[in-house]
Amino acid sequence: MSDWISATIIEDSDNEIAMDSVVIKKTRKYTKRIPKDKEPKDKEVKDKEPEHICLLKKFYHPELTIIEIGADEAGRGPMFGRVYSGAVVLPKDDSFDHFKMKDSKKFTSKNPKKIQEVAEYIKEHAIAWAVEYEDERVIDEINILQATQSAMHKAIRSVMRQLKGLDTNNLFLLIDGNYFKPLTIVNKTNNRIENAKYETIEGGDNKYTAIAAASILAKVERDKYIDELCLQNPELVEKYGIDSNKGYGSKRHMDGIKQYGITKWHRRSFGICKSFV
Repeated sequence: MSDWISATIIEDSDNEIAMDSVVIKKTRKYTKRIPKDKEPKDKEVKDKEPEHICLLKKFYHPELTIIEIGADEAGRGPMFGRVYSGAVVLPKDDSFDHFKMKDSKKFTSKNPKKIQEVAEYIKEHAIAWAVEYEDERVIDEINILQATQSAMHKAIRSVMRQLKGLDTNNLFLLIDGNYFKPLTIVNKTNNRIENAKYETIEGGDNKYTAIAAASILAKVERDKYIDELCLQNPELVEKYGIDSNKGYGSKRHMDGIKQYGITKWHRRSFGICKSFV
């Protein structure tokens, strides 16, 4: 048996090209023979965060007069705590580094400072941004879908208030997912109440930089909320491991619920939590 294997290597060059609204990095591809004893272990590959190649679009509408608000949520799936929504308006030109944007889920949890740094960059360079939330009581009262929509509407309206002299005829919402509860606005041109124009995009946080930015802001704010809650209530860490699972249904979290029951922050309408109401 040969002591060599073939492996495909992708190497980034320093050159970047722009094609319409899509920004990508040039790559070149070649085959290299690697000794088996030099082959990277699975763990080593997983531990190393791959370099980010930006394939996200800068905008949905190329017209500079169209104001696009990207919106996304964080914390819809956990059985604990608040759900957050972010909304962002980004510059459509190169004054904003769109290469920094990617789906918030693609940032490694082993280096939380990275996503925090990107969130700060967004706040400093975005035209407008906002993050809002609904807590577990609202989630249990109106369900997680409607609570998420409520937080998203609040974030979008907060961004709209920051846009002085906004012509709502030029407003367009980019929403992550396949559902959005229409947002009613007042058209100041004709003084009519109407729905804001929008588009829902499945996997939008991996397609458009404004949605990715919104997802990053929402995740960072929710993680900060969880960290502060755990600091103030150490039993959340000791009994449920909330500091690491962030409220998701990990084994440690589930075992903690079975042994200790639920807290006032748990979503009583979710899964196993229903059994302790």
